[in-house]
Amino acid sequence: MTERIIAEIPDFGGGPEQFESLRMGPESSVIRSLIWISSKGEGLPAITEEALRGDVDFVRRGISLDKVLRGVRLGHAQMTKAFLDSCRELVPEAERVDQMQIISESLFRYIDDFSGEMAATYLAERERWTVSAAAARAEIIRQVLDGSRTDRVKASRELGYDLSRQHVALTLWFDPVRNSADTPELEASALDALARMGATKTLVMPVGGGRVWAWGSRSSFPARPNAGDYRPAKPDVRMAVGTPGADIAGFQRSHKEAQAAERTSRLRRNTSGWDAYYSDIAIASLLSADLDLTRDLVVRELGPLARDNNNAADLRSTLLCYLQEESSSHAAAQRLFVSRNTVAYRVKRPNELLGYDVAERRFELQTALVLADTFGSQVLVP
Repeated sequence: MTERIIAEIPDFGGGPEQFESLRMGPESSVIRSLIWISSKGEGLPAITEEALRGDVDFVRRGISLDKVLRGVRLGHAQMTKAFLDSCRELVPEAERVDQMQIISESLFRYIDDFSGEMAATYLAERERWTVSAAAARAEIIRQVLDGSRTDRVKASRELGYDLSRQHVALTLWFDPVRNSADTPELEASALDALARMGATKTLVMPVGGGRVWAWGSRSSFPARPNAGDYRPAKPDVRMAVGTPGADIAGFQRSHKEAQAAERTSRLRRNTSGWDAYYSDIAIASLLSADLDLTRDLVVRELGPLARDNNNAADLRSTLLCYLQEESSSHAAAQRLFVSRNTVAYRVKRPNELLGYDVAERRFELQTALVLADTFGSQVLVP
């Protein structure tokens, strides 16, 4: 149900947090529907706490009521079909018509009550949210990001944040995903990290459960501002960082880069770091927008070296280091803490496996090696 709703109405998607926030409603509704059909739910309301919690998230993410109710209808249609299909499969033919009628009537009453409660809760939450300062700030930020708000002086005054300076953008989230995550922990981490980067002014915006966007500004940042040895108090906090940019255009671009770094970081597995800097993974980020095509490129360029085993991994890592060190066996050996003979063998072996001199397609080969090093098993041959 959740996957179908997101496929039909993409506004509900956006990442694991958004998926989990939506999923809780359909899952609890299926359980509640079963109780209604079983006639054991007398007096039990159709709406669930999980579904109502989703309403709060939808309001704050700007998903309109008509889309929320359309999502309810899509989920209800799929749930009804599944129940009726099970009835055909499990119920003796002589009883099937009566049982299907019970299911249809119960689900009709259920969805009628559910939709009414969902709409009422949504409208009440939207009224609370729209009068709050947080909603006003969030709306201005979204308008600046999508380019519909260009009056820099007025927007800066309303946000309490000078858009004419240089900015660096962050996105923060939890990994693993927290189903009902409060954002204060992420907001605190964002402020601490920006302070370490030298920001003198900050702007923080929660974007639903378990996710935060943030910006820091100053007259000028270094080319790669970083938080040094700072670590958040909670080990499940993750952060992605864009590159510095000036004025509204820099505010927008740094945010896009932070989002791209977040997406790339989520694709990477078994990474020990809590932070991801776009400047470090820009090429991998740009080349992994379509992971299937990324995998095709890696397998095509690396051939036998694309196998997901230790031997191929040793050859890949040595060859990548060798190319990054401008084909210096000595420098590669020092960096890898192995002998020059080991480097020479591991560089010669790919020539034999690939059937050509690695220098002939150096750019393509090095790109594929970087992607394999970044995304591991996701782009390799099992």
